[in-house]
Amino acid sequence: MRRSAEQTRQHVLEVAHELFYWHGIRATGVDRVAAEAGIAPTTLYRLFASKDDLVTAYIERAFRLYREWFEAAAASGGASPREQILAVFDALAEQVQPHLCRGCPFLMALAEFPDPEHPARQVAIEMKAWVRQRMGELAERFAVTAPVADPGELADHLSLLMEGVYASAQALGHLGPARRARALAVVLLG
Repeated sequence: MRRSAEQTRQHVLEVAHELFYWHGIRATGVDRVAAEAGIAPTTLYRLFASKDDLVTAYIERAFRLYREWFEAAAASGGASPREQILAVFDALAEQVQPHLCRGCPFLMALAEFPDPEHPARQVAIEMKAWVRQRMGELAERFAVTAPVADPGELADHLSLLMEGVYASAQALGHLGPARRARALAVVLLG
């Protein structure tokens, strides 16, 4: 089956996601990505000028998918900001199931690329800032209907709780402390 360049690019990014996420970015070579994608390395390099470009595209794709996941999760809570926040934590509990989750791909990218100038690191930081900003928006909306002394502080706490879920699930599994995240979110919301 012949694919367009864009279809091939998307296919390579899907394969790269599976390999980078489950085996590590630095541990996975470009030749392996090409082989698993069923393309020649030269084709891969026509689509992505370097491994860094491929990694950055992988993180950008993950960011786009994460935004879609977050927005769908929040929307499933209905119109109430409180229920939207809790719905994100409900969805997070599903997302960190062992067959779906090895941890946060953005935290993994941050760990693998300490250079602040690396584009993949910059996208991962942008993603973390986006989550904090979205939690801030939800906390501000929640503060309109509930007594919240500092919506920014609430957003920080909720963001830290999300980070903790990923770290805990990666180390201790989804039945470890991560399973208590929603209950803690309820406490934070009062």
